Amino acid sequence: MFAFIKHSGKQFKVSEGDCIIVDKVDAEAGSQFEINDICLLVNDDNSIVVNPKTTIVAEVKEHFKGDKILVLKFRKKKCYRRKKGHRQPYTKLVIKKINI
Repeated sequence: MFAFIKHSGKQFKVSEGDCIIVDKVDAEAGSQFEINDICLLVNDDNSIVVNPKTTIVAEVKEHFKGDKILVLKFRKKKCYRRKKGHRQPYTKLVIKKINI
């Protein structure tokens, strides 16, 4: 069984035991939370299940930052240069259970 979920504006294909990386979630490492925004749920026999009460239980494994992205502003002949760095915070989730 697998499902397509929508989290932080992106869609992910998940099944039980999968690890996914999403934008930072406000939960402590080791805690569990439910994801209710499910786009599609498919059973083992490839039948589509439509149930609005379906939830997915996920566990927060860790929080980390992505690679540094440099942002440059530059205007020629004006001696104007700005350089900033950005590291996006991410969260690694483990899908524990899909409740139908």
